[in-house]
Amino acid sequence: MKYLEEFQNPELARRLLDEIRATVTRPWALMEVCGGQTHTIIRHGIDQLLPDEVELIHGPGCPVCVTPLEVIDKALEIAARPDVIFCSFGDMLRVPGSDRDLFQVRSRGGDVRVVYSPLDALKIAQQNPHREVVFFGIGFETTAPPNAMTVHQARKLGIPNFSLLVSHVRVPPAIEAIMTSPSCRVQAFLAAGHVCSVMGMGEYPELADRFQVPIVVTGFEPLDILEGVRRTVRQLERGEHTVDNAYPRAVRSEGNPAAQAMLADVFEVTDRAWRGIGTIPASGWRLSERYRDHDAEHRFSVDGITTREPAACRSGEVLQGLLKPHECEAFGTTCTPRSPLGATMVSSEGACAAYYLYRRLGITPTPQEASPVA
Repeated sequence: MKYLEEFQNPELARRLLDEIRATVTRPWALMEVCGGQTHTIIRHGIDQLLPDEVELIHGPGCPVCVTPLEVIDKALEIAARPDVIFCSFGDMLRVPGSDRDLFQVRSRGGDVRVVYSPLDALKIAQQNPHREVVFFGIGFETTAPPNAMTVHQARKLGIPNFSLLVSHVRVPPAIEAIMTSPSCRVQAFLAAGHVCSVMGMGEYPELADRFQVPIVVTGFEPLDILEGVRRTVRQLERGEHTVDNAYPRAVRSEGNPAAQAMLADVFEVTDRAWRGIGTIPASGWRLSERYRDHDAEHRFSVDGITTREPAACRSGEVLQGLLKPHECEAFGTTCTPRSPLGATMVSSEGACAAYYLYRRLGITPTPQEASPVA
């Protein structure tokens, strides 16, 4: 409870907001990378409490949202096979593929199971030696280590019927892709604290120097976000562009060496497609040659997938920070959590889901609704 109540204090929030207002003298555009940060911002109305000069742009930090449609369709094809038990975290089940989702596969007889850890899927493989068990491994640097450990354990314990469908992505190459885009308006980044708790901050100084942007590692509670904005605005106003750790209670500069070693053993860096964005070089992981026998794409030979994105869905623009969710014509009408056009509406970290859940429909809130972290 300490880190929930302590970092949601309205009085401290007002002080931080006052300091930001006293510091800012010109417009600045900041991107929060993580979808979890986006939900905190929208839930507490932080973007509306900040001075008009400070704009928060929502980035592509939702792992479910950026999982490419081709991989979703491969998951659906594998999950529909009668010899397969397909395991996934729950937020993937409603993500739409080209013509169905995992819920629909399950309703038609597919053995699709929600698990809370990849080790749960490994246990299912041990209990069902005559079935193929596949775990859908998605996410950023935060979820990659436990998935890597599970594959390592499967090989160590000799569990041949377990495989991983991999769609892991890396944050630093995404930042580079955003900054090199012709339409980029981002002048600074709030970096994801949980990613840095694993990988450390070593990859960020070069990006900050090359693109002349401050990068502030930030947590997920309201005061974390406001402190990150305060430090970022201070740098921008001073003309600085350094990497700053505003989340020291969880992040060390070197990160987690044990997790990094596991990643280096099990995975290798590869180009990776991001849904709505395109392929970003060296932005993902795949299983290394040593563990290729546990690669579901290799095992099931799911090639020749033809994908179809809904024409009305503009989630790609949302993920690139070019569009706010409520500015999409389909938002809240033909696209809702019950009938989503894209993953940004169903993921627990999706920007569209945040806007819909917290009724951010483009309407200016009343002062009571906009009170700090109330």
